[in-house]
Amino acid sequence: MEASELPLRHNFFLQWIGGMVLKCMGWKIQGSFPKSPKAVLIAAPHTSNWDFIVAVAAKFYLELSVHWLGKHTLFRKPFDFFFRWLGGIPVQRNASHGMVKQILDALKQDDQFLLALSPEGTRKKVERWKTGFYQIARAAEVPIIPVAFDYGKKIIQIGDAVYPSGSMETDFEKLKTFYADAEGKHPENFNKEIIPQ
Repeated sequence: MEASELPLRHNFFLQWIGGMVLKCMGWKIQGSFPKSPKAVLIAAPHTSNWDFIVAVAAKFYLELSVHWLGKHTLFRKPFDFFFRWLGGIPVQRNASHGMVKQILDALKQDDQFLLALSPEGTRKKVERWKTGFYQIARAAEVPIIPVAFDYGKKIIQIGDAVYPSGSMETDFEKLKTFYADAEGKHPENFNKEIIPQ
C-alpha cells in the first residue's frame, strides 16, 4: 500500500487474514480514505453484530490503526486485552462527558488518531442520528469520513471527507445523500432520515 498520512499498523499476516475473511464473506471495498492523519470515521448502517466482524476484517486488510468506543462490559477479563488491542476504548455511558473530553484531548494531542463511531449508537432503529461524532469532529477541527456497510451489494463504500462547516443541517444532508442507497443487514432498522436531534 502507498505511503500516506493515515495511521497505519503494518502486519502482512493480519492483512492477509482480513483479506481472506472479506473474500470468504463476499465483501469488496470501494473508495479510499483521504490522506488525513486525524479523522472521525462514521460507519453505518449499524443493524447487526456482523458489522463488527466486517469492520475488523476491513481494518486488518487496510492496515488501519483505528480507535473505537465500546461498552465497558466488553472489556472484562479475559477479553480486555484483545479488545484494547483491536483499538477499543471502554465507555461508561453515565460518564459520557468525561469520555468526550478524553477523545478530544487525544485528537488534539496525538499526531495521528482515527476514531470510528456508529452515528446511530445502537443496532436498533432510531428516529435520528446522535450528533456526538459531529461535535467531536468540529471541536477537534478534523474531517468526518463516512463509511457505508452495504449488505445488499456486499460493498464497504468509503466516502469523501466532510469538513464540519458549523451548519449541521447542511453537513448532514451530504451524509444523508451518501448513505441513501446503503442497505444494512436488517434494512428495517436503518432510518435514512438522519436529521440531527
